Parts: sequence; structure tokens; C-alpha cells
Amino acid sequence: MAKALEANGAEAEIVSIGTKAVQGCIACNKCAETGRCVFNDDLYNTIWEKAKDADGIVVGSPVYYAGPNGSLCALLDRLFYSASSFLRYKPAAAVAVCRRGGACAAFDRLNKYFTINCMPVVNSQYWNSVHGLKPGEASQDAEGLQTMRTLGNDMAWILRSGNVMAIPKASRVTHVEDIAKSLDLVLTEEDMKAIDQAFPPPIHKYIWPVGSSWETTAISVSFRPRRHCPLFRPLSGRCG
Repeated sequence: MAKALEANGAEAEIVSIGTKAVQGCIACNKCAETGRCVFNDDLYNTIWEKAKDADGIVVGSPVYYAGPNGSLCALLDRLFYSASSFLRYKPAAAVAVCRRGGACAAFDRLNKYFTINCMPVVNSQYWNSVHGLKPGEASQDAEGLQTMRTLGNDMAWILRSGNVMAIPKASRVTHVEDIAKSLDLVLTEEDMKAIDQAFPPPIHKYIWPVGSSWETTAISVSFRPRRHCPLFRPLSGRCG
């Protein structure tokens, strides 16, 4: 996702909360007076400052018993309660990584931090989850990685204030050739022309699984003010 943001001209920084114990909220409400949590720890202060300066926020978590990491939630409780004034209206997205199940529940929990705080939630072509247990396994989830690339492109689009006519064509055709290559599919010039003709700008195009095989399919996502309308229109024929 960070690569997709950077490819669209947006700076991206990844901040890990680490493995140390994280203080939770005790509902003292002092942050309502000071604007910051009374527990003056380095992790909270770092995230608070970076969240204030950021134009958009992405929160990612592994899945623990169908929920986000407990330390992360402890930090987010304090951050969102104390920093709601400057987080409001910043586009945000949640990402969950799981071995097999529980991603949707964790994804839903993280999104609640945004939806209670007037933050536009950025979506993708599927729920924002990647599957894997051991280090390196998530990078083998081709569909999950494509979902992350799409999420990065959609976040970048929103950060550009939605001026569709200013979006370069390269950012509208979202990794069609890259994902096809990873699946050992061959896209000819004729295939690419057909995709462009069927889905003119401003539309994102993807390779998507249909049935038990991978076919040439495009997902058209048409962005208009106050409206998000996904249209699923499979192209004729197969790649390669």
C-alpha cells in the first residue's frame, strides 16, 4: 500500500507500536482540558504528533481472537479520545492481517474509530485484509496484495481532493499488467486497448478472480461527489 501511495505522489511513513506494554485509557477526561493524554509516554506522543501532521491515516493490525491487537486498541483509545479535533475529516483506512479468519471483525472494530470521529473511510475492491501466519506468507497472498494496492490508489485519489481530470492515466489503470504478470497471464496490446475502451477515465481497472479461474475482468469504480458506485462488468475472453 505504501508503494502505491508513493507511486501516486503521496509520502507514506510506517510507524510500528513495538512490543512494549502500552498504557490504556482510564477515563480521567483530563485530555478534554489539555488536548493530550496525561500519560506522557513516548509512543503516544510520537503517534499524536504524526497523526496531527498527516493528511490521511491507515491503521493496520494482526488479528487476535477476531479482534485487533490489544496494545494497538489501548493506544487508539487514548489517541482518538484526545485528538479528535484534528483527526476529524481526515481520510482513514483499516487493514487486518490474519491466518485464516476473524479479519472482518477486526476490520470492523478499527473502522469504528474513524466512523465515530467524522473521518471518511477509504475502501478498496474488497475488504482490507491479507492472509498469512509466518513471516513472508502474507506477501504470497496475491489477491490481498492487490487489495492493498487498490487501497493505496484510492487513498491517494482522495488526498488529491478528487480532481479526476488531473489524475494521470498511469494511476487510473491500477496494476493491470503487474497482477497479470504475477499470475503468468499475458496481456497483449489488443487486450489493453479493449480495457481502455470499455473503461475510459476516470476508472480504476483490476484483474479479479471469477469462478475457479482468473479471467480478464474489470471492476469499474466511478467516483462522483458524495457517491461511490462500484460497477462489475466482465470483459469478454481470457488473457493469454
